[in-house]
Amino acid sequence: MKLPLLTAETMSIKGKDLLDRIKTDFIGLDTEYKTVDGKVSKRIYLDTTASSLMMGVAHRASNEFLKHYSNTHSLLHFSAKISTKTYNWIHDRILEFVHADPDEFTCFFMGSGVTAGMNRMAKTFNRLRPEKDIVLVSIMEHHSNDLPHRKHGGKVMHIPISSANTNMGGIDMDIFEKYLIQFQDRINYVSITGLSNVTGIINPINKIAQLAHKYGAYVIVDAAQMAAHVPIYMSGFEDKSMEIDALLFSGHKTYAPGSPGVIVARKSFMSAIEPEEVGGGMVDKVFPDNYFVSKKFPDREEAGTPNILGAITLGSAIHVLDSIGMDIILKKDLELTNYAIKEMKKYQNIFIYGNTDSDDYQRAGTISFNIEGMDHGLVAAILNDYFNIAVRNECFCAHPYVEKMLHMTHKEEIDKLDCLDDHLTWKIEPWMGMVRASIGLYNTKQDIDNLISALSNIIKNKATLSNKYTINQSGDYHHKEFTFSSKDFFSLTGTIDKDIVSE
Repeated sequence: MKLPLLTAETMSIKGKDLLDRIKTDFIGLDTEYKTVDGKVSKRIYLDTTASSLMMGVAHRASNEFLKHYSNTHSLLHFSAKISTKTYNWIHDRILEFVHADPDEFTCFFMGSGVTAGMNRMAKTFNRLRPEKDIVLVSIMEHHSNDLPHRKHGGKVMHIPISSANTNMGGIDMDIFEKYLIQFQDRINYVSITGLSNVTGIINPINKIAQLAHKYGAYVIVDAAQMAAHVPIYMSGFEDKSMEIDALLFSGHKTYAPGSPGVIVARKSFMSAIEPEEVGGGMVDKVFPDNYFVSKKFPDREEAGTPNILGAITLGSAIHVLDSIGMDIILKKDLELTNYAIKEMKKYQNIFIYGNTDSDDYQRAGTISFNIEGMDHGLVAAILNDYFNIAVRNECFCAHPYVEKMLHMTHKEEIDKLDCLDDHLTWKIEPWMGMVRASIGLYNTKQDIDNLISALSNIIKNKATLSNKYTINQSGDYHHKEFTFSSKDFFSLTGTIDKDIVSE
């Protein structure tokens, strides 16, 4: 039975009951492919950190909305009223989801993930305090939370990860505070990931904010990975210094592919300067020689026609997650992640990156690893071709962090590269990377057991399986006998033609 269109009034199922009902309601869970042995099986999707599968109820809600589709910015006709009011409700629902005080914070959409939003915030914070020329980011960051600050935010200083094996993978809080003290007159803001896309390590964002605010720095949180796994509290603390100044996340990692990226930021910051983008919908008056930007949020930050349909999908998914309860979701993710780590640690040939002691760090959703004596690309290819398990490999757009972690297993190779003048050489080295398995709401203990069984098989038959593959100049592995043709499973024009001619 399908859930009804999600609204504040109709959503009555809550908590674990909703989780039990929703976890099998994702588009793509039944997708089948043929593997090397000629058998057809269901795909095991362990690539959620890159992009999650779409929540079925969110997809159906957006399809239902299409019956009433209209542009926003109007309450004139019936469809426009539905579009505008629903679109506005989604902004309010997201503020509620991240526990941001609506009197102090606004929510607006930009781009299709965090990248566009982080560029926007880097430019905004630099314009707010141009006299402060240093930005602190951690070495853990995805490029989306590093490069925008290099380009727009002044001089970037990287907070290192702890060198102690017991803390490997987490930021060094002592050095972080030393930077804050030493450069407090120059530091504009700190931008930190809430949850690593490489190790799944969860950072204490509110404690980081408390420390940063003590020394006069603003705080941005990249919650691209965090939003789907961990409860977020931007405000509501007795100690106001623990509040987050701006937070960004991605709908496509939050069970709503095709949705816009999300920015939640202080109104006082956004109203202090004119928006970066101008156009229709964000102005009150326009004259031949002048124009007046609206003071109303989020209108002033969303120039032009928004991604209405994507926002509907995002709002639906967020509403479901919040109705389940992020504390319940985090508990499930921790249990499954810790179970996977425990089973992988039984094999001496498997090296897991990042601290694996749950007493030191909580890890949710993401595990990166390597098998001794095997390139990450080969392992990923075998998992796909022989076992229909979808994982990701290479450096996950987090090159500095991955390089630091790889020092634990490839120190000799990296030390040699450090002496080279050509800094691009490392990019094509086959060993320079990891395999990443990542989970979502739809994954089960059986999925993890299948992964562990596959890894065990690979270790036992390493030589035989390795001889089945060739590697090209790009570092991609291809089976010598087995080929996959994407058009056998999906063709856009074929799908369109079939629909057109069908009765």
